[in-house]
Amino acid sequence: MQTRTTFQHWLEYAGFRLVAGLFSVLPLELSSRFGGWLWRRIAPLDRRHKRALENLGQAYPDMTLAQREAIARDMWDNLGRVFAESFHLIEIVESGRVHIDEDSICAMPADRRFVAAAPHQGNWELGAAVLRITGGSAGGIYQRLKNPLVDEYVRSLRAPFYAGGLWPKQGSAGRRALKHLRDGGVLATMADLRVSDGLNVPFFGRPAPSSSFPALAARATGAPLLAVEIVRLPGVRFQVSLRQIPVPETADRAADIEAATIALHREIEASIRRRPEQWMWASRRWG
Repeated sequence: MQTRTTFQHWLEYAGFRLVAGLFSVLPLELSSRFGGWLWRRIAPLDRRHKRALENLGQAYPDMTLAQREAIARDMWDNLGRVFAESFHLIEIVESGRVHIDEDSICAMPADRRFVAAAPHQGNWELGAAVLRITGGSAGGIYQRLKNPLVDEYVRSLRAPFYAGGLWPKQGSAGRRALKHLRDGGVLATMADLRVSDGLNVPFFGRPAPSSSFPALAARATGAPLLAVEIVRLPGVRFQVSLRQIPVPETADRAADIEAATIALHREIEASIRRRPEQWMWASRRWG
């Protein structure tokens, strides 16, 4: 259901477009640095900073407060850069700043039909762009923003990379995503968010309510399930790696989906542990 547009929505949209215009006109690397600098200084004042420190403390019980504080501030820097780079996605892709290693290209099936499951790491907005580079037709499900005007604008920035379609998370989205996958496309999903009615799988030593949809989609269609890792490198450059996750096919479909979901989150956790400052610790992941 579409949200009714109000005067407040228009005010918020005008402010957002003003900020977007600023980051858009700045050269890419300057825009990225400015976004990181700004968020590093402002975001720690938000209550989510405390949540990030608490999550880091649970994940790394031997880590000092100073170490957790440093990672959290680096996290905000990365998130600020992601925001700024969102207005330069086409330039990032077309200027050759995204590198996919040979092993990852080999991991993709020849027909480019698979489920790509990524965490909010590095710059995850580039995930679908990577699929376009490799010849895949990406389709994805997204969570609508509360402001319909901002939502439509942000969607317009992402849409060019989703040739297969970009569907708001609502009734028919799952069916459309599975049809796209069965028709030979790539299903691009974010796999690390909390899902209140999802499977409780181990994640940094604690049960985390998680989406089983990536594993379900792979199990239902026979498409490979690939974990996507997007790592930020110096100079607004990115390294992309893909690793295949085993999806069992036994008589117990529910057990197969659970096993694949656990394996996927084990791989995501390993990726985060390699570069904890590039993941979104401030999310309400465990509860």
